[in-house]
Amino acid sequence: MSKKIVCTNKKAYHDYSIEATIEAGVVLTGPEVKSLRGGRANLRDGYASIDRDEVWLHNVHISPYSHATNIQADPLRTRKLLLNRREIKKLTGKVKEKGFALIPTKIYFIPSGKIKIEIGLARGKKMYDKRADLKKKQSDREVEREYKIR
Repeated sequence: MSKKIVCTNKKAYHDYSIEATIEAGVVLTGPEVKSLRGGRANLRDGYASIDRDEVWLHNVHISPYSHATNIQADPLRTRKLLLNRREIKKLTGKVKEKGFALIPTKIYFIPSGKIKIEIGLARGKKMYDKRADLKKKQSDREVEREYKIR
């Protein structure tokens, strides 16, 4: 079961500690799907919110498809995420806790051709947490280099 990743949000893993992830469908128009097939999306400033038992995706930029004949939708429009009611209730309880946010981490195609988005339940990192992660990553790279040399 391979999936074709359209884009990832690397900044989310730097700015947040991801506690859990959940897969959701997303409501898109035809030209948006074509644009995603070309890999033209940006998750950097995106987030999700829960409003009246529905989950909405905000600030995710999907570039307009150049060969579309109909009127182009706004690239930053709010899109609905498709989740079970049980999953939405669980997320609502977690998001109400202090410091949690819903951040999109990946957009990908599953083998049946449908588009899925991975939403992370995230807690913001402090500056010292980010520094510690960078130091750990750098030391891991140095260890890997030493093993390659030997």
